[in-house]
Amino acid sequence: MSARKRAENPANPGNPGNSATAESAARKNARRSSARGKRRSDASDAKAPGQARPVAPRTPSAFASGRAPWHFGVDAAVLIILLGLGVLGFGPTFGHDPRYLVAGFGGIVVGLLVAAAGAHWRLGLITMTGLAFTVYMLLGSALAASGEAIAGFLPSLASLRGLLLGIMLSWKQLLTLAPPVGTSVDVLVVPYLASFVAAIVAGTLAWRLRRAYWAMLPVLALFLTSILFGTTVLFMPVLRGSLLSVGAISWLAYRREMERRETAGSISANAPVQDTAAARTSMLRRIGMAAGVILVAGVLTMAAAPVLTTSTSREVLRDSVIPPPDLHNLPSPLTKFRDYVKNEKDTVLFTVDGLPKDGRIRVAALDSYDGVVFNVDPNSSASFSPVGDPKALSQAVSGTGTDVGVDIDGYNSVWIPNMAVAQSLSYKSATGSTPTLYLNKESSSALNLSGLAKGDSYSMNVNIPEVAGNKLAASDFGSVRLPKLENVPQVVTTKANDIVGQADTPLKRVQALEGALQREGKFSNGLEGQTPSTSGHSAARITKLLSGKEMVGDDEQYATAMVLMARQLGIPARVVMGFYLDEKDPNNGASKVQIKGADVHAWVEVNFAGEGWVPFNPTPDKDHIPNPPEPQDASKPKPQVLQPPPPPQEPADLPPDSAPDALDTDGKKNNQAGILGTILTIVGVASIPILLIVLPLLLIVLLKSRRRKNRLTLGLPTDRVSGGWYEVMSLATDLGAGMDSNATRRETAVALYGAFPASQSTTAVLAERADAAIFGPGQPSEEEVATYWQGVDASVKDMTGSVGFWKRQRAKFSPRSLLVDAKAKAKRRTAFTRGRTDDDLGLRSGAGQEPKLAALAKIFRKGAQ
Repeated sequence: MSARKRAENPANPGNPGNSATAESAARKNARRSSARGKRRSDASDAKAPGQARPVAPRTPSAFASGRAPWHFGVDAAVLIILLGLGVLGFGPTFGHDPRYLVAGFGGIVVGLLVAAAGAHWRLGLITMTGLAFTVYMLLGSALAASGEAIAGFLPSLASLRGLLLGIMLSWKQLLTLAPPVGTSVDVLVVPYLASFVAAIVAGTLAWRLRRAYWAMLPVLALFLTSILFGTTVLFMPVLRGSLLSVGAISWLAYRREMERRETAGSISANAPVQDTAAARTSMLRRIGMAAGVILVAGVLTMAAAPVLTTSTSREVLRDSVIPPPDLHNLPSPLTKFRDYVKNEKDTVLFTVDGLPKDGRIRVAALDSYDGVVFNVDPNSSASFSPVGDPKALSQAVSGTGTDVGVDIDGYNSVWIPNMAVAQSLSYKSATGSTPTLYLNKESSSALNLSGLAKGDSYSMNVNIPEVAGNKLAASDFGSVRLPKLENVPQVVTTKANDIVGQADTPLKRVQALEGALQREGKFSNGLEGQTPSTSGHSAARITKLLSGKEMVGDDEQYATAMVLMARQLGIPARVVMGFYLDEKDPNNGASKVQIKGADVHAWVEVNFAGEGWVPFNPTPDKDHIPNPPEPQDASKPKPQVLQPPPPPQEPADLPPDSAPDALDTDGKKNNQAGILGTILTIVGVASIPILLIVLPLLLIVLLKSRRRKNRLTLGLPTDRVSGGWYEVMSLATDLGAGMDSNATRRETAVALYGAFPASQSTTAVLAERADAAIFGPGQPSEEEVATYWQGVDASVKDMTGSVGFWKRQRAKFSPRSLLVDAKAKAKRRTAFTRGRTDDDLGLRSGAGQEPKLAALAKIFRKGAQ
């Protein structure tokens, strides 16, 4: 014991630690002298007349840090993948046209090249901005303006103008067009510019800063931009989010490992001999922990995302920039049905060029009923979006369609006559201005809120779906969202059940409803010379139709009755109003036909799985007229007696909840609750990876706090003094200093104040006091223990103050010291168990009492250590 004290005495000239200290001090003095001499020489050179001013050396390239070139290639590849995941979010907006991928990924590659040039030559902010703008304008024609460029890639005046104005205007242009928005330069600038800027910032942060964490900010910004400027339809959200989380964590772990290897040899001043096996084990342990975190993050994200993203609606920026049309203010087109028949039957409404034989012109699909009229569901207004690219209305239909042209004459309405399925719609107004057109792809309905006028014309490329009868017979009903019907007469349900009866297939049920109305119904428009037939399709009119002696009506009543009966049976059906020529009309199939008011019709569409909306015609033939009324005997009229008026009735008291203000308040609350739920869902999904990273860090901080408390309060005074010294060593381990577990405390102190010069005045004193307290006679007092821990706190403060902010934070959350403690504890437990087993064997061998006591003492000593 005394020999060890003499070896650790700082005054001993033979101590290798003191020799190392002396050599280190000599080197520092030599460097100071050299620096002072260099400053004097520089000053004298500057003052010497006739001599040129010395040129400052050029800042070395960011790629000259000693890392292998392929490391920077890995960084670029990872950034391309992570940024590319954000670019894919623009897919639904552009109808998944591959040209948006050329613009987005091209912007990423070009942006990383600009960032690499800036990192190599250490360009400043102004120079980088000028270089980026020049590259953006030169290469943008080939990547984002191929349609306006010369030969598809050479800059032209139109492409340069679009790229320049697109910096400011393309963002609004993208939000004000209905997807797919097309591939003009006005909209392709958004993915090109967003990915270009994000790549420049990400590459600059990744290659100019030691910490790669900052490079994730532009990656996340691009990912969120594609969501905000996208549509309500998400493109592979679970897969893209999981790949982004896993890729980011893997790359950051890789960069952290590279940084640790670069700085491992310069952290500790005493440069201990490297243990290759231990280094390999440490590396494998880190790789295993990182792989575990990545695996858990990916699994939890993929498992939780579907649950948290089951909302049927999602708010995007395009709904806030240009609100959808308010359908509540638009009258139902079906209310004008009898007006067309009676007052405009000979008026030419519009001329159609290229209408196929038996082709139908649609006006609107009506799916909402309130007991008075059938109308377009007001809540579906969000589905009406401004028309974007007029040549790409429907990306779901492939192949060439039929070109149809329409010239408006006497038709005046906001509903645009069209055909299903329109793949393009090019509109030309008579006034010369281009109106804003709204399209609902689900119902194939189009709107011009300024109204169609005489002289307007437009062309469509349409695809008329053909339904095979054998496929339809084996199909089930489709699953579509339809609004709830209100105020439906009871006779509708009764009549529907009586008609359907034992029909056992979906098609047979629909055909039963259609056939019953065609057979039993009588046709009359209520015109002069026809059997009286009341117009409208209210609940009272439908009740009269279905419960009367004869069913009398026209398309308006029969289509409404069939849809109401079908919906009561759970069949997805809707009323469609439009125009078509009768089969016997000689103009049916002509190249150019005039559509008049007499050609108005209403029919029924039923949705079948895999086939879409299929039309049905429940209206009887026009020659199926009502039977003439039977003659009745004339009767003498009785004199009329004036009856007294009924007493006035007091107005009924409505419950508070049914008042309009209360209903409006409830609607606002529900709307606010829906928006809040959407925000909470987005925050919940985004916080999953964050929680997976933060929770382990909080656990590490909690374990370190508990360890410090145990070292300060548990055990004998000598144990608490020893715990204070281990607290210092744990901090040094977390800061990255290589500690030799076989060194004495004073040797360790030399290494500590070599690695952390600011703690030189405290570490040596702590080592000496710890040796004195542990190896000295008796136990230290409580005051001495408290004083020792004050020195520990001062040493810890000096050590953390000698490093930077980020290094302090990394040490706070580093698990290194915890792993070292666990490993040391496992070794002590193993050694203690082995020693106890050997001593137990000696006790059972029949030795005397003194060997037994010696063995017990040995066991207790090992346990105390």
